[in-house]
Amino acid sequence: MLQTFFYYLAIIFYLVMAYCYFTVWLDFFLQDEEMNLVQRSFSGAILVIGSILWPIVIPFAYLELLNFNKQHKKTIDILINKSNSKIRDR
Repeated sequence: MLQTFFYYLAIIFYLVMAYCYFTVWLDFFLQDEEMNLVQRSFSGAILVIGSILWPIVIPFAYLELLNFNKQHKKTIDILINKSNSKIRDR
């Protein structure tokens, strides 16, 4: 009985997270107005596949984000310091 409960809870968690990721990624997808019809159809397929396979996609995306941050740390720090100085000037 308890095992079945956890099984259903895991399924519900998976589906809720897939829905959340799909809606966020769909918003980014719809904001991009520079894609042509072929790119939109390809990106739509990737959107659906990425939403279904989110337990695999999210960790790889996070690792890629960390790698990007390591490569461009100096530029990111300069931009953060510049924006913080503008906030302090007000």
